[in-house]
Amino acid sequence: MTIYQVDAFNTKIFKGNPAAVCPLTAWISTELMQSIAEENNLSETVFFVKNNDYFEIKWFTPTCEIDLCGHATLAAAHIIFTELNFEHSIIEFHSKSGILTVKKNEDWYTLNFPSEEIKEIETPSILKQVLNVPILKTYKGKWKLVVELENETTVLNLNPNFSLLAELESNGIIVTSKGDNFDFVSRFFAPKIGINEDPVTGSAHTLLIPYWAKKLNKTNLEAIQLSKRVGILKCKHLNERVEISGQAITYLKGELTL
Repeated sequence: MTIYQVDAFNTKIFKGNPAAVCPLTAWISTELMQSIAEENNLSETVFFVKNNDYFEIKWFTPTCEIDLCGHATLAAAHIIFTELNFEHSIIEFHSKSGILTVKKNEDWYTLNFPSEEIKEIETPSILKQVLNVPILKTYKGKWKLVVELENETTVLNLNPNFSLLAELESNGIIVTSKGDNFDFVSRFFAPKIGINEDPVTGSAHTLLIPYWAKKLNKTNLEAIQLSKRVGILKCKHLNERVEISGQAITYLKGELTL
């Protein structure tokens, strides 16, 4: 089985978010895909199978299968375009989150994903304890919490207790604020599903883009995820959908011996 590793949402090796990409000719067992993802020990390993004019796609963290992943979808599209000689400019993926598309425009890839609604909630006491900074507002999506903080510096300097953070019911915690040089900034923590901090999280922006578009009264936004590896995202709010654009670079190509 051929395997690639791609750094997504950046153009430099060792930046952005690394994802393992495994093209398949037919589906293998869920147990084997999970074992490969655990062995890779990256935030995501993505598998896909070509089916006529579209691709079926699945994503795995080291501990579980998930419904949606932005950076691994971008990584998969990058490999389909650059290594598998895909002749069209738009890829259609069929997934647990419905139909997703990725459009190539020179060295940028634009993901079209469903947006996700969030509702304001009272901030959980454990979250106040873990973050230990002033929290402006807390919102709840389907699986994630969105936490707005005072400013970019506060987001950048956070050093949460991941063991305590894993006790929250939500699978992921997105911390965000208005940016100094970008429209908004964020970081993403998901210790409950085996990822203390994800470097660049496309799926988190399906919640963040509608939120900041409304707050800033803008349709087109530029965002940065302030992890150590850093990721740059160009965003567009389309009401029930969002567009997330990023770049990618291939780090390795190899073979799995199973």
